Amino acid sequence: MTQTMNHPFEIFVISFVLMSLGAWAGVALKRRRPLDAEAREDFGIIQGASLTLLALMIGFTLSMSVGRYDQRKAYEEEEANAIGTEFLRAELLPGPQAALTRALLIKYLDQRVLYYQTHDEAQLSPINQATEQLEADLWAAVKAAAIVQPTPVTALAVSGMNDVLNTQGYTQAAWWNRIPVAAWMLMILVGVFCNTLVGYGSRSVKSRKAFLLLMPVIGSVSFMLIADIDSPRGGLIRVAPQNLIGLAQSIPRQ
Repeated sequence: MTQTMNHPFEIFVISFVLMSLGAWAGVALKRRRPLDAEAREDFGIIQGASLTLLALMIGFTLSMSVGRYDQRKAYEEEEANAIGTEFLRAELLPGPQAALTRALLIKYLDQRVLYYQTHDEAQLSPINQATEQLEADLWAAVKAAAIVQPTPVTALAVSGMNDVLNTQGYTQAAWWNRIPVAAWMLMILVGVFCNTLVGYGSRSVKSRKAFLLLMPVIGSVSFMLIADIDSPRGGLIRVAPQNLIGLAQSIPRQ
């Protein structure tokens, strides 16, 4: 299920199949035990309450996914600001460390852009390894400068490098912060039961097929949208590194 969450179309197919089966299971149950006039009023209350619960769950889950998406966008902006600020503060370091720090920051910035743009999970491992190595080299460069020239001005550059490393950690944590699998399973289960109730309460035979097709489609599209927003690399809605790319284009490469 964890891997399925990264593929919104799979969420659509799975939820559509399950909810369609639930709807037609309700129709089959109605043929065996049809509703009488006295029970239909109570059944309508249960059906309405169940559909309301499903709508609330979809709304809250969508809000969770949008919040996580906005958080990932905010951290991308913070990363670009931190790297750009440290690139300027590198001038405060002694000559050799300043040039080395700037060169490493350019390489580090390229790796951060790749991290956002790659869609293949297999490519993340070399990107993360290169990022970790560059972070170690960057910290070693400013540490050496601080040892050689322990002044408040050098400390300012060291503090800026600390912000660069921290924002990368915040970004990683935000990309790992996903809607729990248990919440997905519960929401899909409620959707299946709601469609079962819809199938059981359907009256018109002529409009039954279209109606029982429409309800699973609506629910499945809602689930797919939530999965698309919640998945950092899957689907169509992704965080584009616009600020990082703009920074990479604005800083001198030599």
